[in-house]
Amino acid sequence: MALEYKIVYTGGEAEIVEKKSRFIATVSPVKTEEEALAFIEATKKKYWNARHNCFAYIVGEQQELMRCSDDGEPNGTAGKPMLDVLTGAGLHQVVVVVTRYFGGTLLGTGGLVRAYSSSVQAGLASSQIVTRISGSKLQITTDYTGLGKIQYILGESGIQILDTQYTDQVVLEVLLSDEQLAPVQAEITEGTSGQAKMEVGEACFFAEVDGKEQVLE
Repeated sequence: MALEYKIVYTGGEAEIVEKKSRFIATVSPVKTEEEALAFIEATKKKYWNARHNCFAYIVGEQQELMRCSDDGEPNGTAGKPMLDVLTGAGLHQVVVVVTRYFGGTLLGTGGLVRAYSSSVQAGLASSQIVTRISGSKLQITTDYTGLGKIQYILGESGIQILDTQYTDQVVLEVLLSDEQLAPVQAEITEGTSGQAKMEVGEACFFAEVDGKEQVLE
């Protein structure tokens, strides 16, 4: 299982024009091939009067499944270049459909490759891409004397504090990657002379979205 990889958090849409042909790229996150195929069909219905609805998608934590289609364009001029943009961006769990409305001028093989590649790049630029991280929630309970040290340790590691509860003690909640978990626990134990209590929650996936870390579904 991959510990970290890029995904589309929210999809986007973008359009470019090449010699009067319109190329509309529609990007969406997907978790399964069924979701990808359903999105492709929905996009084809939306743009039912277009000459071509070419697509590419990647499914699986290890990019196990990759598919693409030229949808009537010359072989290798649409689907494969689109897929190459997705893999070049290091993306997983993603589908993109590029809809073409023919403008009356032939673009040639090279022109088509450039147009479909540029369309996907524009679609990704209009999407929100985040890094999906495998990790866990960690709840840290400390007395007030140990709070400053723990905050310093977390700050030095660039770890955001999700929540803080103040009672007779202080309870902090953070998200840690699988690689961070053991080292940070050890550092907090040493820094507080074993006074801080730590409880590891269920494994989860999280990402930084709009500057804040949050658990992904």
